[in-house]
Amino acid sequence: MTTTQLLILIGILAMVRGVFLLFPGMQVRSLILKICLLGCLGGAAWYFLKPDVLERIPFPARVVVLIAAFLAILFQIPRGTLDEQQKKTLLEYIDSVIIAGVTALILIQFVVRSFYIPSGSMLDTLQIYDMILVNELVYRFYEPGRGEVVVFHPPDKAHSEGKDYIKRVVALEGETVEVRDDVVYVNGKPLEESYKKVENPDTAHDYDPYTIPPGHVFVMGDNRHNSQDSREWGPLPKENIIGRAFLIFYPLNRIQMLH
Repeated sequence: MTTTQLLILIGILAMVRGVFLLFPGMQVRSLILKICLLGCLGGAAWYFLKPDVLERIPFPARVVVLIAAFLAILFQIPRGTLDEQQKKTLLEYIDSVIIAGVTALILIQFVVRSFYIPSGSMLDTLQIYDMILVNELVYRFYEPGRGEVVVFHPPDKAHSEGKDYIKRVVALEGETVEVRDDVVYVNGKPLEESYKKVENPDTAHDYDPYTIPPGHVFVMGDNRHNSQDSREWGPLPKENIIGRAFLIFYPLNRIQMLH
């Protein structure tokens, strides 16, 4: 389910909550209807336990199942069980969940994105299967800087098959970059790179001097002998950059800020 679909679903739940606020005395007395609602609740459990089957179900049907399950949970509260204060507290909890959910999804959609590390091109900084957070808003206010780890849509020459890349910015527009014996030189000066990993020091990878054109940056993977980057497909247009990676959040034993 996409972020947009989740927002639609939360909106529907908010409307359902509004109905119960306007009609707090709404109750279901029919045993048959309650059984039907419990059946829908079971369908919701099946929804979550069978993701492979879920893909074959149209989205509207998924929404109906979830709404029915939500109603089933509410309707199972016996009449007279809750006093007015408890009902008010329950509705406040529902409001809190809706507000928190909408806020989180807006952040995910427009500010922060999660990204999964599928390869070893950024070893040892990023391990395979690491999950990171990417700030999508930061480069709306300032330019990418040297040493920053960025997620981006690679140029067509990269033949990425639609997959996003993650690399480190090593040179900025107008600068001349060169690689000799696996040492990066920017404007003739060696770049200090404590994060760099060279798997086979006996096999040096050189790159002739190249001046970065306006509106571009030069990016490289930290694992220099196992990375497809600007050395192969050229400088990266700034407009392709999605955002700056700033945090590893999974696995839990690797939670740390990225530098």
